[in-house]
Amino acid sequence: MDLPNGAVRVDARARREVRVDPSRITSVAEARRLAARVLPRALFDYIDGAADDELTMVRNEEAFRRVSFRPRMATATSEPRLGVELLGRTLSLPVLLAPCGLAVAVHPDGPGGVARAARARGTVSVLSAVAGVSPEQVGAALGGGERPLWYQLYAPGGRAEWEPLVDRVAAAGYEALMVTVDTPALGNRERDRRNGISGSMHASVRGAALLAAQVAARPGWAARMGRALVASRRQGTDGPTVGLVAAGGSPFTWDDVAALAERWDGPVVVKGILSGPDARRALDAGAAAVVVSNHGGRQLDGAPATLDVLPEVVAEVAGAMPVLLDSGVRRGGDVAKAMALGAAAVLVGRPYLYALAVAGQAGVERLVGLFRSDLVRTLVLLGCPGVDALGPEWVTVAPEGSGTVRR
Repeated sequence: MDLPNGAVRVDARARREVRVDPSRITSVAEARRLAARVLPRALFDYIDGAADDELTMVRNEEAFRRVSFRPRMATATSEPRLGVELLGRTLSLPVLLAPCGLAVAVHPDGPGGVARAARARGTVSVLSAVAGVSPEQVGAALGGGERPLWYQLYAPGGRAEWEPLVDRVAAAGYEALMVTVDTPALGNRERDRRNGISGSMHASVRGAALLAAQVAARPGWAARMGRALVASRRQGTDGPTVGLVAAGGSPFTWDDVAALAERWDGPVVVKGILSGPDARRALDAGAAAVVVSNHGGRQLDGAPATLDVLPEVVAEVAGAMPVLLDSGVRRGGDVAKAMALGAAAVLVGRPYLYALAVAGQAGVERLVGLFRSDLVRTLVLLGCPGVDALGPEWVTVAPEGSGTVRR
């Protein structure tokens, strides 16, 4: 996001920043409420909003509420198994941190802090090409040791753009490459339009004035982002700005996926799958895994909820590759439901961005910890010894239209 001149200037009021104790984050819903008080409205709406009437975003959460558990009594274990093997890495928790644009503008800890939080919690973070920092910067933020990093590729310039970028990502030590196939064009995100922001996240004249007023109303955010900008300039590094995919989108074809799988020395994950036939195409193109995703409802409004199409995708690949899921996951119970219906793991996006806004890296660690404790409690109450034991026999799925959502 390009901020208007002076929008991050630190004044006396801004220095009176209130730091939020991460322990105040008690759920995703609470993190969302706190983030709305921290972030300028345009930035919060960019994270929180979706396309058109936001029907698909709501459906994603409704789908989880239509799934009921079938607990077994007198079989509980106090320490259920949470670990999973995924693409050559052992994760202590089947919750990955999804690629998210604009993460650099949420908090100075930014994508580097997200990557550190993921490593601290024994899971993987996926850096978006439009997160606002280079793959080398996030790799450097992890320093030595393990690098549980994946990279999500956008390349509106086609092969001439993605080939050198893929080589840089490989040199920076990333373990897997994620190709998002649901962005041939950007969805119609009306909250952004109302805030005077174009599809490429550049403010119009009207939008710049509106954003300046919103920033002035959030002096704590302005202070910490201003300090980060000053520090980055002193160090000669890139500051907290980001440009997103242009209005033309990032139209990958199956031939592109096959070419990437050939060039990349590691697993390629295809994100944006919403049908069995497309999962089969991804497998045939050389993908090592797929993510059932509708971009959190931010692309095609009216697309199905990811949980509703998950069983179809799982049946189509028949164990030939892991099937992951994102969109609508808000609690550890949702993780258990998705895995009972065949997901190898899930990814979360909005939840950790809310927590990042509230308390930086510590907030993200807190949020992932909540997913862990939620999942443990769910499995204990369910009478299930571990996520590896989950299957369709542990749940009942009600017909569409019977769920309710409170946001």
